[in-house]
Amino acid sequence: MMARTIDMRKRSEGSKRSRKLRDVAMIVDRTEDNEGFQILRRRHERAPVELGTMRPLREGKPIDGEVVSLRQRRDLPFLYDVKTELPDTEPRRATSEGPAQVASDEYRRGWDAIWGRRALPGAKPN
Repeated sequence: MMARTIDMRKRSEGSKRSRKLRDVAMIVDRTEDNEGFQILRRRHERAPVELGTMRPLREGKPIDGEVVSLRQRRDLPFLYDVKTELPDTEPRRATSEGPAQVASDEYRRGWDAIWGRRALPGAKPN
């Protein structure tokens, strides 16, 4: 009796199922005002999943963020391929909205008056 060899490797890279993950989005829900959609988006294989809001362009209204177009996938109808038509002109902050959290000299003097100064001699403030 002859032993059979079974090939357990993944399909070739040219296969439809093994194509690389590109910029994709999934619509999760409508926005509260029913004007747009809440989406989950992953820009590439190693990027984190982002939660965002997608709204249609309206004449006379400012553009907030990127302008994208979506194309529904045939193999996974709940996923859409994303094409960035116009990149975001303003870089996004990693923190919440509002001014930068910077301690002024006046703030530091008040802190020192209440809590005392503990900095090393010659150390510069952050």
